[in-house]
Amino acid sequence: MKKITIFGRPGCGFCTRAKQLCEIKAFNFKYIDIWAEGISQTDLQKTIGKAVSTVPQIFHGNEHIGGFTEFEAFVKELVHP
Repeated sequence: MKKITIFGRPGCGFCTRAKQLCEIKAFNFKYIDIWAEGISQTDLQKTIGKAVSTVPQIFHGNEHIGGFTEFEAFVKELVHP
């Protein structure tokens, strides 16, 4: 499986849940705190290639998965295709 990258921010419950899901499933993942890294909404939109207004924004390798809800569905599909 490719590395999971989570763009999130402190205090975000869905960001925490995404990290926990990666830990439970023992995924190779990287969490990027957009506030600590100085990543703006515009920067994040350029990375994703479309407008976004929420975090987390999650990638599987270079493929944009979406937010937590989409990531949760992605994980379920891996387990039960």
